[in-house]
Amino acid sequence: MCLMKSVLFIGPLYPISGNTTQPALDGSSPRIALQQPFVYFGQSYNEIYVNHNGHITFNNPWGIHIPQSFPMYGTRDIIAPFWTIFDNRQTGLVYYKQYTRGNILNQATEDINNYFPQFNFTASWVFVATWHEIPYLLHNNSQTTFQAVLISGGQYSFVLMNYGNISPNRWNVQVGYDTINSIHYLTVPGSFSSNPSGNYSVFRRNSNVNVPGRWAFRLDHGSRGCTFNSKTSSPAPMDPLSLDLGGGVNPAVTWRPPLSEQEIGLVRQFTRGI
Repeated sequence: MCLMKSVLFIGPLYPISGNTTQPALDGSSPRIALQQPFVYFGQSYNEIYVNHNGHITFNNPWGIHIPQSFPMYGTRDIIAPFWTIFDNRQTGLVYYKQYTRGNILNQATEDINNYFPQFNFTASWVFVATWHEIPYLLHNNSQTTFQAVLISGGQYSFVLMNYGNISPNRWNVQVGYDTINSIHYLTVPGSFSSNPSGNYSVFRRNSNVNVPGRWAFRLDHGSRGCTFNSKTSSPAPMDPLSLDLGGGVNPAVTWRPPLSEQEIGLVRQFTRGI
């Protein structure tokens, strides 16, 4: 059963409230009928699924949790604010809520016009998905909080990826988005790196809109790949067991201890199903 809850939070996060999903390993929300269509690179969607492992899909839920690097050249559209291996069976909640009026629309309108002033944008619909204090698999004491905020109005669609506390994580992380056949995709720098989480999380400390812990992207139209600071991001090959320890040279690199035999066994087991 889904419950209506609300949590007060500060920082780059939008208000945490709405329905919550049923806790489950590799779980998802039920089908969520959208109050307004959301245009994702030319495809208009009327439903959405919030998946527990840190991503959103449209036509079907998707339980896979071993992150794959973008571009996947796959058969689904996906938005991944923090795709990694989560387990919310004991603690942590996944919230989702739609808005078509009120202060959240005003906030979204202001944010998008600040980040994309060329569009003279007015938000008519906002969808906030929040993964709140979700633990990683085999690490029940960890708590990670982040959001995907989908915003649309007129012909334009955007996403804000907002980050609260990001616990240290041994698993790889993919942040960005991908489309069917990867006609459009984006990998945010820091994905499949040694410092996606912990005190020096590149997603929590950095930004492409000068708001630490927030990343904003236009989703109704785009080009192949993405440029950050005049450098095109290059997705890393998928290797679930790879860990770049950084050599202790860069203080922003979070060292992660080697995976245990139990963790390696789980990764190999789940990877065979990809």
